[in-house]
Amino acid sequence: MVDAAECCVKVMCRFRPLNESEITRGDKYIPKFKEDTVVISGKPYIFDRVFPPNTTQEQVYDTCAKQIVKDVLDGYNGTIFAYGQTSSGKTHTMEGQLHNSQLKGIIPRIAQDIFDHIYSMDENLEFHIKVSYFEIYMDKIRDLLDVSKTNLAVHEDKNRVPFVKGCTERFVSSPEDVMDVIDEGKSNRHVAVTNMNEHSSRSHSIFLINIKQENVETEKKLSGKLYLVDLAGSEKVSKTGAEGSVLDEAKNINKSLSALGNVISALAEGTKTHVPYRDSKMTRILQDSLGGNCRTTIVICCSPSVYNEAETKSTLMFGQRAKTIKNTVSVNMELTAEEWKKKYEKEKEKTRNLKIIIQRLENELKRWRKGETVPADEQHSSKELKNSEAAPIIEASAPPPERLSDSEKTQYEELINDLYQQLDDKDDEINQHSQLAENLKQQMVDQDELLASTRRDYEKIQEDLSRLQHENEAAKEEVKEVLQALEELAVNYDQKSHEVEDRSKTNQQLTEELMQKSVTLAGVERDLSALQELSGHHKKRSAEILSLLLRDLNEIGSVIALNDHKMTEMNGGMEEEFTMARLFISKMKSEVKSLVNRSKQLESTQADTMRKMQANEKELASCQLLISQVLAVIYLEQQTAPSSGDSTSEHCIWVILHNVPIVTSLQNWINNFIFFF
Repeated sequence: MVDAAECCVKVMCRFRPLNESEITRGDKYIPKFKEDTVVISGKPYIFDRVFPPNTTQEQVYDTCAKQIVKDVLDGYNGTIFAYGQTSSGKTHTMEGQLHNSQLKGIIPRIAQDIFDHIYSMDENLEFHIKVSYFEIYMDKIRDLLDVSKTNLAVHEDKNRVPFVKGCTERFVSSPEDVMDVIDEGKSNRHVAVTNMNEHSSRSHSIFLINIKQENVETEKKLSGKLYLVDLAGSEKVSKTGAEGSVLDEAKNINKSLSALGNVISALAEGTKTHVPYRDSKMTRILQDSLGGNCRTTIVICCSPSVYNEAETKSTLMFGQRAKTIKNTVSVNMELTAEEWKKKYEKEKEKTRNLKIIIQRLENELKRWRKGETVPADEQHSSKELKNSEAAPIIEASAPPPERLSDSEKTQYEELINDLYQQLDDKDDEINQHSQLAENLKQQMVDQDELLASTRRDYEKIQEDLSRLQHENEAAKEEVKEVLQALEELAVNYDQKSHEVEDRSKTNQQLTEELMQKSVTLAGVERDLSALQELSGHHKKRSAEILSLLLRDLNEIGSVIALNDHKMTEMNGGMEEEFTMARLFISKMKSEVKSLVNRSKQLESTQADTMRKMQANEKELASCQLLISQVLAVIYLEQQTAPSSGDSTSEHCIWVILHNVPIVTSLQNWINNFIFFF
């Protein structure tokens, strides 16, 4: 490593155009630009460069990053990061549209520019380029190239430079390889939708390019690291509308950005007794970029809307503080044996001169203590002292290098290595304890949730138990009432059983009588049928007699008409015969009349009999239906007596009791019918 030199952190300010929501809202455009100065509300803010909204991506790259690429290839460390509130254009500045030649940002342009420079350099140079891509999400380092690595630790190397231990490193040999890695990591990055940004970054992403080069002829080795950081934006929750997990992310983002602001403030004040790098993972990683061995450029991104005026002023103040930070940069070079020897001789000469000066000062101090007066020409001059201070002075607590033997040097080197190892072990232990604390915290949360759930279940069970107890008491009362009702039913059942037996006997007797009456009724129906046949026969006979009489009368009338002229001749002889005929006709008329009357009487008797028969048939059908119902109930009682004897017996009894009048009327009707016939 060559001699170090101081350089200030460069701060560039970029304003984006008004977005659609700001234009729709009618927000006022507040910044005024004048060379490298921006004026907000009458107050000027001066930076290394100010980019108005119409600045192209290429112009931003040429100003902010092009020189850093050359510095990294010359063996320096470099850092470029974008800072600003959410939706201010940080990701657009750092990444842009990765595969659009006009709108791509700093990172894809650097990937191309690095290889363009390498192709134009000395052919004797051999390059090894590695890239890493990780994010800091919820203050945990997450490897974007291996999502299984979710909580990586930050360690320090032998030069006290922080690095992320265990992070995936990919060797690349072309710009396309770099872009493939960027695409892969970008697909794993955390983003979310808020009221101010449809693709709001929820984590700080860091793309690290590690370049090592070696001259195969001179064996000169240089190395440089380039950190490209896209910070998540600070958020005002009232504007972004964050809630739930997005709100937790916003809290962690604001916390880490606050830690970054504290580091910037401590470095800007110049009080380097304590700089709080360890307050967050992000500031720990950027420790070398802020006040260390690194050429750093910060791009602060701002909104031109009056709606975000407070956040814009805060961002500009951050940039002004960061502009005062000074880094001590030096080339990362591995010296050859010859160079180490020359450096050793040079340091040895400086040490010898210092030793002489110390000896003279000790002698001069002894003389002063003895009370002697040291002439001015013998005193050590301040000029010599300043010249000696220009050389690298060894701390008073450290012994002169010449006094250290090889074994002591080895011992001290081993001691230093052990101390560094202990620091790494402590970092690992802290990380493990942190993870354990997180796990225990999560377990406590789970246990609290389980306890709350158990408590809710217990309360619910208590309520159910109380309800069941009340239901049990009510059920006991119901059981008592049911038992009383059963006792009453048992008593009633015994009574009804006796009644059913009596009614069954009565019903059986009635059934037998009904069967007898049915037989009698069948006989009566047969007699009635015979009478009907006899009546029909009499009618037929009467009709035949009347027909014969009418025919005889017609014949007599015809004879009388034909033999009317003979009446005078036969008057004497026929008078007697005519008288006899008249008597016969008179007798026949009386017989016909009596037959007609008898026929009418039989017809009326038949009509009455038919009416009575129809009424009796209807009553007989109703009685048969009633008997079949009673028999069905009795049969059902016999079939279901073991299971539902009470209800069936009661129903049977009810049917019999309610139909006893009908049975009685049936019996009376049968008796009347028999009496009629």
